Amino acid sequence: MNEILTLFMLVVLQAVLGIDNLLYISIESKNVAAEKQAFVRKIGLYMAILIRIALLFIIVNLIPLFQNPIITYDIESIFAINMNIHSMIVLTGGIFILYIAVKEIWHMIDYDFSSILENKPKTAKPIGGIMAMIMVMNVVFSFDSILSAIALTKTMWVMVVGIIIGGLLMVAIAERVDKFLNKNRMFEVLGLFILLLVGVMLTTEGGHLAHLKLFGNEITPMNQTTLYFTITILVAIDIVQTKYKKNLLKKQELKKQLESQIKVEK
Repeated sequence: MNEILTLFMLVVLQAVLGIDNLLYISIESKNVAAEKQAFVRKIGLYMAILIRIALLFIIVNLIPLFQNPIITYDIESIFAINMNIHSMIVLTGGIFILYIAVKEIWHMIDYDFSSILENKPKTAKPIGGIMAMIMVMNVVFSFDSILSAIALTKTMWVMVVGIIIGGLLMVAIAERVDKFLNKNRMFEVLGLFILLLVGVMLTTEGGHLAHLKLFGNEITPMNQTTLYFTITILVAIDIVQTKYKKNLLKKQELKKQLESQIKVEK
């Protein structure tokens, strides 16, 4: 009974921790041809499940290798680092996600209208390159899921089944998430800022794991509770703002109808 309860908790945890992975894959899949986007999302998520299981076996059996320092450097009162494989992957992944989020946000601000005016179709990126990026980022996102699974239970089959079910839940909702983003394009901005927050969390976590110090100050990891609270506030603001915008448009439309009716009566 305890193992079933643990499995349920693990599935829920895997699903929650998998949202940022799903969001990244959904955004990255937009860079390939439209007819291949669903394929990229599915394969990306299935790869995430396989990578999680593979890393689970590797980490369980080779934990000391991930904890042994590989880079140690210390300049007194200026810079210090004691990095292992785990911290290096998390820190690098966090910086890369920050880069992706900032690049996409900047693209939205500095949009190139010349392709529309010249009637040029959007250039799709090679599917192989996108899949390679997704695979690398799946490794980064996998660490939190695996370490959380190990913290919950030491029973291997429970961890494996929990990872598989959690991953399949992500596959099941992937198309719904994509359709929602396509119908509500303003939420893409929200998604990118959530991805930006995830990048900040991973970067600070990687810096903390690497015992990174800048001018004598150690990097403090961003708390996951803080992350989820911030995301909740962002979602609430976006929902209220979208509703308010719709109400303003409706008000303007009603005002125009009323003015037209007054003109006709005169």
